[in-house]
Amino acid sequence: MNRDTIVVGASGASGMPLLIQCLKLIRAAGRSAVLIMSDSAALTLRQETGLEPADLAGLADAVYGPDEVGAPPASGSWPAAGMLVVPCSMKTTAGICAGYADNLLLRAADVTIKEHRPLVLAARETPMSAIHLRNLHELAMLPTVRVIPPMLTFYHKPETIDEMVYHIAAKLVEPFGVEAKEYRRWQGL
Repeated sequence: MNRDTIVVGASGASGMPLLIQCLKLIRAAGRSAVLIMSDSAALTLRQETGLEPADLAGLADAVYGPDEVGAPPASGSWPAAGMLVVPCSMKTTAGICAGYADNLLLRAADVTIKEHRPLVLAARETPMSAIHLRNLHELAMLPTVRVIPPMLTFYHKPETIDEMVYHIAAKLVEPFGVEAKEYRRWQGL
């Protein structure tokens, strides 16, 4: 792995099609991805897509479970471009905010913050409580953290759900210099 590698974490919130599309965009850009899936993410992946974590192996250079705390992304000396957590549950958000690195996903996020690498959180919850907003606010105050909730947009005139997923995924990978070919930016009035 090298500094072009993006660590991709997936927690148990809804949004597995976004995870899959982000991995596809990273791969299409010629970049490497290392995937860390929580146990809840694996359950949600099965429910939302009918896929198993092993089915995503072709989209990532390595796939790790949450208990593999000795894996490379757990160390700051391991080179990486940064980390994307998609989807990012409020439980994972709280763990990242508190520095509670009790599994590989949280440890990798903790390492990303301490090494001043980009950390992008696709925060998934609605409605959000004051606690959720406080945790997201605290993280957003860190200069290398971006909170990008996967909110629908309509200015690009999507015709399908897949187009909406693609558009949001393109926004999520853009902070890592990944350009999505079909991404339609706002062109103004």
